[in-house]
Amino acid sequence: MKKLTLPASYYQQFNADYSLAVPGEGYGGWQTKTMDFAWEKTAVVVMHAWNIDDPTGIPECEYIPRAAVIAKKVLPGLLRAVRESGFKLFHVVGRSGYYESLPGYQRAVALAGPEPAPVWRLDSDAELARFRYENVWPGKPNIARYEAKFGKTDFHPAARPVGDEGVAANGHQLAALCREAGVNHLIYCGFAIGACLLVAPGGMLDMQRRGALCSVLRDATTAVENRETARQELVKQIELWRVALYFGFVFRTEDLCQELSG
Repeated sequence: MKKLTLPASYYQQFNADYSLAVPGEGYGGWQTKTMDFAWEKTAVVVMHAWNIDDPTGIPECEYIPRAAVIAKKVLPGLLRAVRESGFKLFHVVGRSGYYESLPGYQRAVALAGPEPAPVWRLDSDAELARFRYENVWPGKPNIARYEAKFGKTDFHPAARPVGDEGVAANGHQLAALCREAGVNHLIYCGFAIGACLLVAPGGMLDMQRRGALCSVLRDATTAVENRETARQELVKQIELWRVALYFGFVFRTEDLCQELSG
């Protein structure tokens, strides 16, 4: 079986030292080892790489300038290397209206069939949900602008699917594409880690529950930061740790491209 050999970053979250003032400082922390992965069972997933380059229309999304740089400078080379090598590539979409006619999406729908209904669903509190929408994010002054901007969602030009590349709108469809391709390891890129890449339909939590190992490309994503973390991008560092601890491995795009280019 063909191997994909990559330096993989992982986190040693064990051996807290209770002789220290802060026992967690005894953890092994970040480690890197060059490892072999099964080429045939691995795929790159581009998630929510949208055409939102201008942050002025949605000032509540502070990560957009960083995402725009990644989409223009990192994704083109990554996707070129993936496609030229014949490596498996999937796309995970959100919202609607811009992908339904694509052959890769229609194939995913046909493979997956109807999504099973949840066993039960709680009645949500609409009043509390509205309070959060108006006071947490995106904020009452921004709602009309936010909904208008995201109502025009489309793929970023650098991340548009080519041919019949698999396109999934949820974990049920992505799992069907994985089954068809024999994939059990997904390497995510896109926007944003800790938010969409983690918890949105087709994200890591969805796919881990379906048995997939979920990794990420460190420099092909960014995080939704807050006022206190934005300057140093601390949320991104925490979310990379979360991926390494709970979901899979952390890779560098340059290493993957070099390996794919052989």
